[in-house]
Amino acid sequence: MAATRGRPRSFDRDRALAQAMEVFWAKGYEGAQVSDLTAAMGINPPSFYAAFESKDALFREAVELYKKTAGAGTMEALEKGRTAREAIRTMLMTSVDIALSAPGKAGCLLVVSILQSATENGGLQEHMEDIRRNTVRAIRQRLERGVREGDLPESTDTRGLSAFFGTVIHGLSLQARDGTPRKDLHRAIEAAMVAL
Repeated sequence: MAATRGRPRSFDRDRALAQAMEVFWAKGYEGAQVSDLTAAMGINPPSFYAAFESKDALFREAVELYKKTAGAGTMEALEKGRTAREAIRTMLMTSVDIALSAPGKAGCLLVVSILQSATENGGLQEHMEDIRRNTVRAIRQRLERGVREGDLPESTDTRGLSAFFGTVIHGLSLQARDGTPRKDLHRAIEAAMVAL
């Protein structure tokens, strides 16, 4: 029987990842220090590096977890709406709920966690930009589906509207982070819906 290498992990990796996601969500990538992360996860630095390799790798995992859990509601709403209008409105309302439920009312992790970064973090910034572009792409696909299904006119500028609603959803997150009350965010959504 072969000997096992090293000591077995004495912590729950999934729980630790969820804790790290909360720290990144509240403080952003650069604001979250390794000491903040290890304290929240209840592990020491050697265990941190053994389990996650680096802060960069941990952040990428945390973003994927966010997309599958706390942040999943916006894309689910976009997909499940009976009409394009209903889908867009529900997506925006859901994004407000997510942003306002964030740790410290920090907004959407995908929007606010790394808007600007040090040069050495350029790869992460590009990664987050790609994710945000994918949101705009998903909005455009839903609008195009609305045109195909007849609930939007054939003349609908799906490219322009997807850029507009992408701007709205990202802006709502920033406004939530800045303390804009829920009722005002909802009023902004209703104003935006006039575009459809």
